[in-house]
Amino acid sequence: MIYSLSFLPELEEDTINGYRWYEEKTIGLGEEFLRIFYAHSYKIQRNPLLYQAVYKDFRRCLLRRFPYAIYYRIDKDKIIVYGLFHCARNPKTLKKHLHNRKLRNP
Repeated sequence: MIYSLSFLPELEEDTINGYRWYEEKTIGLGEEFLRIFYAHSYKIQRNPLLYQAVYKDFRRCLLRRFPYAIYYRIDKDKIIVYGLFHCARNPKTLKKHLHNRKLRNP
């Protein structure tokens, strides 16, 4: 099955924040962060069932090299990416963010 991939508008802010943080640490590291994020997004699109569900119907894909995870849901033939969050985040806060984004973007 071929899945379409879409990103919530909030994901742009998540991604930019990660990019800026890494780019401030070392020039070019932010670019590497983005490259890995997009590579993992492509992996999700090709095989979304590869990654396990971790909270209700949200699945998580851990980024290689960076302590971030992509959270997404599968809805029929669509994959909707809800967030890119640092793995050190409080799980309760993370669940609240995912729940709120799901309510705003069903």
